[in-house]
Amino acid sequence: MHLPLLILHITGGTLGILTGFTAIFLRKGSRWHALAGKAFVASMLTMASCGTILALMKNEMNNVFGGILTVYLVATAWATARRRDGQTYNYDWGGLIVAAAIAAFIITFGIRVAMSPTAPTDGTPPFAYFFMGSVASLSTFGDLRMLLRGGLFGLQRLIRHLWRMSFALFIASASLFLARPHLFPNILRTTYVITLLGVAPLLLMIFWTIRVRLAKVYKPHRALAARARYSQTSFDFPRPQRSGGLP
Repeated sequence: MHLPLLILHITGGTLGILTGFTAIFLRKGSRWHALAGKAFVASMLTMASCGTILALMKNEMNNVFGGILTVYLVATAWATARRRDGQTYNYDWGGLIVAAAIAAFIITFGIRVAMSPTAPTDGTPPFAYFFMGSVASLSTFGDLRMLLRGGLFGLQRLIRHLWRMSFALFIASASLFLARPHLFPNILRTTYVITLLGVAPLLLMIFWTIRVRLAKVYKPHRALAARARYSQTSFDFPRPQRSGGLP
């Protein structure tokens, strides 16, 4: 039972990292970006689901929490891209409950590790639990705000999709490049290439979030046209335009 799950976990993680980075660098709203995004969703759900089961078998709670959080982030990011402006569904309340439960469990477990007189058996520091718990808490408040406001509109919907997909990619890249650097040649470790690859999704997430939020500096008629195109599509996102365009 372990071997098939492990093969699916490794295969899904590898494809998830490759398709995730590909989707980030492809032109937003293009057909290839959409195809890479769909492949990323399928790969990440496979990787995270198998990884969660394996972690439960080994009693590795940090990986259990990370796997469940990854499934939640990818699923909600994908659902955000599929819906239109101002749409919410009953399962969004289920997502809110899942996010709140994940946050509570991770933070509670982190407090237990921090207060324990002995070091954690898996070597995971309390900070890691609090960091992941803060992300789950942020997601919970985001879900609650969306439901109370009756949905998301325009750039808010795009940013929700962007940061959740990017952070899920960061979990996968950190699990490979930061947690297992011994798998790579020494020259890549000493030159910090592996470290850069591990944190690259976070850096790209910050970059694209800033670019999206600064879209208001573009010409008003172009920004309104892009927003209108975005609200009419189910998966493809608009690319804000100005002289020279955006990549």
